Amino acid sequence: MDISIIILNYKSKDLVLNCLKSIKEADFGLLKYEIIVVDNNSQDGLKEILELQNLQIIFIESAKNVGMGAGNNLGIRKAQGEYIVIMNPDITVFKETFKNIYDFMEVNSDVGLVGPKQFYPDQIVQTSCFRWYNLFTPIYRRLPLSKFNFVKKDLDRFLMKDYNKEDIKEVNWLLGSFLFCRAKALAEVGLFDEQFFMYFEDTDLCRRFWNKNWKVLYFPKAMVIHNHIRQSARVAWYKFFTSKITIYHIISWLKYLIKWGIK
Repeated sequence: MDISIIILNYKSKDLVLNCLKSIKEADFGLLKYEIIVVDNNSQDGLKEILELQNLQIIFIESAKNVGMGAGNNLGIRKAQGEYIVIMNPDITVFKETFKNIYDFMEVNSDVGLVGPKQFYPDQIVQTSCFRWYNLFTPIYRRLPLSKFNFVKKDLDRFLMKDYNKEDIKEVNWLLGSFLFCRAKALAEVGLFDEQFFMYFEDTDLCRRFWNKNWKVLYFPKAMVIHNHIRQSARVAWYKFFTSKITIYHIISWLKYLIKWGIK
């Protein structure tokens, strides 16, 4: 098996079906691939729909919502591919997406993890590669503080505003919405850290790739559409400490700090 594609569903069946359609329409050439859909106890009828469509998909049901990292790990443990793709259900791939990254990985054996160029549905390029967080970066991103120069400077650094997003580049970490992983490298660095229920599981994973001397690259020659709305962006800043999403973010940030510190 060349490529294992893992999609984690939580009450997003329509997005999953659209994602699967784009995968089925992609050009894999002679590559062999499998699709693994993990359901985080959604109870949204996705399993029944997939059974009716007979799409030859491996379907894994979790008895409860175990979160982003643990949910994807259920799929990774079943994967047989030389490469493992972690995909959000709100991703739509282009015809050449998988093949372009596969061909690149085949001739760059020191690269462990690759992320494509991501677009919003309106064709605006989405920021999907980042530098490491500073201590207050998560707070700066959630509060309206960008009028302060020191805040703007840190956010510009974090979001890599000095990089045009058109060139292949080694980056600190990649957005977890689409990660193309070398299975050999993933086995060496370990799966997603399941202490992160939501947020920072992608940052943590990329840091572990770098610590094991596997390169993490942004690869704009492959592209996807990411129909993404930041959950945190839906929360008014004055509800910063009362939103459930914000609480998840803060808890994960504290866990990340305990694990890695600022370095």
